[in-house]
Amino acid sequence: MPEDIIIRSKYHDKLNPFIGKQIIKVLTGQRRVGKSYILKQTMLQISRKDPNANIVYINKENLAFDSIKTAGDLNDYVLLNTKEGVTNYIFIDEIQEIEQFEKALRSLLLNPAYDLYCTGSNANMLSGELSTFLSGRYIEISVYSLSYSEFLLFHQLENSSQSVMLFLRFGGLPYLKHLQLDDEIVYDYLKGVYSTIIYRDIIMRHEVRNSAFMENLVLFLADNIGQLFSAKKISDYLKSQKTNIATSQIISYLYHLNNAFLIHKVGRYEISGKKIFEIGEKIYFEDIGLRNAVIDYKLSDIGKIMENAVYNHLLFNDYEVKVGQVGQFEIDFVGKRKGEIIYVQVCYLLHERATIDREFGNLERINDNYPKMVVSMDEFTGNTRKGIQHINLRDFLSSEI
Repeated sequence: MPEDIIIRSKYHDKLNPFIGKQIIKVLTGQRRVGKSYILKQTMLQISRKDPNANIVYINKENLAFDSIKTAGDLNDYVLLNTKEGVTNYIFIDEIQEIEQFEKALRSLLLNPAYDLYCTGSNANMLSGELSTFLSGRYIEISVYSLSYSEFLLFHQLENSSQSVMLFLRFGGLPYLKHLQLDDEIVYDYLKGVYSTIIYRDIIMRHEVRNSAFMENLVLFLADNIGQLFSAKKISDYLKSQKTNIATSQIISYLYHLNNAFLIHKVGRYEISGKKIFEIGEKIYFEDIGLRNAVIDYKLSDIGKIMENAVYNHLLFNDYEVKVGQVGQFEIDFVGKRKGEIIYVQVCYLLHERATIDREFGNLERINDNYPKMVVSMDEFTGNTRKGIQHINLRDFLSSEI
């Protein structure tokens, strides 16, 4: 491990209470968001604390471990590398590449000599198989691309308006710290990451036949961040463009994109009636930089990108996020965490009276005392209207809310 490795303390704070406990620790998230480094940092932490620890590391992206293809192979490899009389810490990177991995984990978990950790880049395979075979015997920690504060730390930048724009332009994949923040250099790297996700995690894994449509669907989603849509609406739009794709196929493709953590599907929530709408969702990208690499970064899209950044920041701070609805009026985000609620509207600039009345007015229609705020790029913020706070995007992304 490099000596200058940056510790992402948020994830270690979640992981540390379970080290040495007989429960499987699962890190999930999109490829290249830093799950492997969190594993390696945990390995280093354990080795320093317990010099006698036997650490077994399996990385399924490394050809050296290509022979581990099934649960039986995994079990045999661990048994072969087990040491008696000490704790054996087993770390498995990209475990979804191993067929029926959950059976091996269930078997290994029976032996208190093993402490198990793994990462995965497929939400359905991990949550589905683990919840079926290992209910109550694993914890899942979601790992996201860098928050704005982490972005500043990784790139050694001051918290400034210029830094926010760099974050909105290039996103938060950790490896960017090794690259010059230049459009051509960064987007070449990001396009490579995007291709790996699309072709390896989706097209090859799920045997998607219409790969051209899959990529066009991602372009459509990237251009329509923050817009309410349904699979039928997408199908109808495509028909108008002389492309006939069944609604069921679109639903399947969206499912794959969501499970690969490339996108997040966000449902709607009726605030007064406290019910979830079955139709109509919004799409946001796990990493803003990947979205910009797919469709090109344009200043005219700044409102969409800001909204995506606010959504990601709420996720990073452990909120369960929905799009809110008050009658016919929309609230951009309703965040719930440990019984508390936060309401957030996002707007590029509040320069016109009509815009101010719309953004604040929608929040004023909510009849409760939970925090409400409007986030914009205006530098002059801090004022309130009927208790609703106006906050600059940079301040919002720098906060722990």
